[in-house]
Amino acid sequence: MAAYRYCEAVTALQARNFSYGIRLLPESKRLAMSALYALARRVDDIGDGELPAERKTEQLLATRALLDEIRTGSVVEEDTDPIKVALADAARRFPIPLDAFEELIDGVEMDLRGEEYRTFEDLKVYCRCVAGSIGRLSLGVYGCEDPKRGAEYADTLGLALQLTNILRDLREDAGNGRSYLPAEDLARFGCEQGFALSRPPAGADFTGLVAFQAQRAQGYFEEGLRLLPMLDRRSRACTAAMAGIYHRLLGRIAAEPESVLRGRVSLPGWEKAYVALSGLAGGRS
Repeated sequence: MAAYRYCEAVTALQARNFSYGIRLLPESKRLAMSALYALARRVDDIGDGELPAERKTEQLLATRALLDEIRTGSVVEEDTDPIKVALADAARRFPIPLDAFEELIDGVEMDLRGEEYRTFEDLKVYCRCVAGSIGRLSLGVYGCEDPKRGAEYADTLGLALQLTNILRDLREDAGNGRSYLPAEDLARFGCEQGFALSRPPAGADFTGLVAFQAQRAQGYFEEGLRLLPMLDRRSRACTAAMAGIYHRLLGRIAAEPESVLRGRVSLPGWEKAYVALSGLAGGRS
């Protein structure tokens, strides 16, 4: 179906880490996952785009309306929006919890409001919206022997991935006037000045801050990866590959904290491929 091919192209172009994982899935699940990603990417792009806030709000409302169309089964194959067509077909084939997309939109709206996070408990709400939601959507495609516990582990793994993202993007987010780390943690390590410069703030224990957050993320990785035995072999491999790539990123950041102030930390393609193959072989990368 052309709509799925469009979603696959979006995924391959804009989600290299994600695409390494979903290559390990059988075709029906891979196509469904590409449709999930394509709509999630659209929501993220609305939030990160250059449009005025009112137009962004309108587009997010339109996305909520799109989800309503899918729920009611009113999307036709001739619709001109390929993402809508592909996701509607995927939702007919798999028990995808579309309400999780609503939570993703809630998270983007938090960004539009310039939400700040005083405590880690505050930040966890945001992470559940923007990352845990993707885990729960994915679980609808994968299937799980214990859906309730599986959703809890998917949320936890999403939290680990999002904390890694936050550390990786400290400098970029600061340049956009955003700060995601809890204010109480910044104060504890003397980093209230932020991260607009390529070196830590004077007098700040930046290394301590990163070590603290990395240890926190590591704990959530260990908890969230309990999801793996609940999945079939190829879904397990897909999840292990995506989590493994982010886990390696976390290790690099923890080993060299100031690297995140010089630019985005990433893995070379060969290493991502190795992690993906390791997941397929049954390892936890």
